Amino acid sequence: MEDRRSDGRFLCADLVRLDWLSGETLRSEQALLEDISPLGGCVQLEEEVPLDTIMMLTMDTTPFYGHVCYCTFRDGAYFVGLRFSNDTVWSAGLVRPQHLTSLRHLALRASDQGMED
Repeated sequence: MEDRRSDGRFLCADLVRLDWLSGETLRSEQALLEDISPLGGCVQLEEEVPLDTIMMLTMDTTPFYGHVCYCTFRDGAYFVGLRFSNDTVWSAGLVRPQHLTSLRHLALRASDQGMED
């Protein structure tokens, strides 16, 4: 069964800035952007962030607003999933992270190689 989440999802490696409220304190941290799609992204942080926390992810000077939909600890870091608001949809034409790789193209290439074996 094909993973539909891979459609439009891109692996990347780029430093971004995250801003959010923690209680009454405005937090601002650098994070590593792991993947991105028009609807959201995953960042790697050194701390846990509660579900539904409203965040602003800034790539270059372009802000994307959303909320935390998951926060998972693995490999010594927290992987935080953001679901972007309907008003801030990402596209490579808007801002392009470094090392952008399409998961869909990787999956197609892997299946083509599997057929050759």
